[in-house]
Amino acid sequence: MPNRILVDVEENYPEPAWLNKIEAFADKVLSACGYDREEVSFLFCSDPFIQNLNAEYRKIDSPTDVLSFENGESYTDEEGNEWFSAGDIVISLDTLPKNAEYFEVDEDEELKRLIVHGILHLNGYDHGEEHVEKGKEPDCEMLILQKKIMKEVEDEHLM
Repeated sequence: MPNRILVDVEENYPEPAWLNKIEAFADKVLSACGYDREEVSFLFCSDPFIQNLNAEYRKIDSPTDVLSFENGESYTDEEGNEWFSAGDIVISLDTLPKNAEYFEVDEDEELKRLIVHGILHLNGYDHGEEHVEKGKEPDCEMLILQKKIMKEVEDEHLM
């Protein structure tokens, strides 16, 4: 059974032309990770919006690229199907081009990385103090897995 992916944009933020491709891509990533019957929501937003969340939940008063909010509860829908509500992923569309420039990749590649990164966080992975750095191979399990998944979806295009 497929996963449930919910996609939205911050109120009054312009809706990107590629928004309708997120659901299929996220489902492909979840399947590549071996996740089934997961419910994940995505919210695409501005830097001020994500900065408020970052300040409230992480006590860091600056914008960031992606935040993941784990839910981790299961529920049964009206048809008797059990689902795992993994949680919510918030991605700043203002930070996305800055990251792409830093990593010397196109924005499509960076968007895919942020989606993969968020999904891994929702499923219990953490990278501690290690972050993706330009020109540095990852050491931790999460970032190694992220790199592997990114290789598997390299032919996918969202933008």
